Amino acid sequence: MTTPLIQFTNIKKSFGTNYVLKDINLSIYKGEIIAIIGKSGTGKSVLLKHIIGLIEQDSGQIFIQGQPLDQLSLNMKKEFQKTLSYMFQDNALFDFMNVHDNIALPLVENSRFPENQIKEMVFTRMNQLGLTGAQNKFPAQLSGGMKKRVALARALVIDPQIVLFDEPTSGLDPVRKKKVHLMIQEYQEQFGFTAVIVTHDIPEIFKISQRIAMLDKGVIQFEGSKEDLFNSNSKILNNFIKGENF
Repeated sequence: MTTPLIQFTNIKKSFGTNYVLKDINLSIYKGEIIAIIGKSGTGKSVLLKHIIGLIEQDSGQIFIQGQPLDQLSLNMKKEFQKTLSYMFQDNALFDFMNVHDNIALPLVENSRFPENQIKEMVFTRMNQLGLTGAQNKFPAQLSGGMKKRVALARALVIDPQIVLFDEPTSGLDPVRKKKVHLMIQEYQEQFGFTAVIVTHDIPEIFKISQRIAMLDKGVIQFEGSKEDLFNSNSKILNNFIKGENF
């Protein structure tokens, strides 16, 4: 059986007396798009932040290609972090930076890239995401859809192996949501990165995801393919998909 790229085993996380993640078991495989669905406040974003290293679990184990994350050397952890990119829910663009500088930020923070190479890498991503000619514009001058593309260009500029999407279509109308989903699918197929998408957009997200996981009450209530999902007898899952209370 294929070793997961990332694996959560019995992960628990609480904030004071609030137990957000009670017993998380989840596998993420290389090159897939996996959607993590669930109600607001169930800990989906907390789960993502464990992957990127912003939050550390109270107990349990996270494995990276079969190796315990907490047993990796500092250098190995840094190398893993370099393979990750994160697209924030609100895009997290800096208003005082133009489009070019917003996209270039991850490269500037990595001092090994010379200025001419940074410029080339930024313009390559801008051209690929339909942002040609927008390099001198500021976020306030952009539409919601363009802001999403700038945020995605910034996430992809480092050629990541894994991209974490935290509610990537938040605040968009249905037409623009569909465009963002198709954009993620297109560039995931083009670049081959592993995409982990936290979202409320059901059933739309099912069209681009190979696998789906549902988080509720601190545990993964379902994990499997789209076919498994539609054949599931889980009352919690089926009620959520139908938009019913549970």
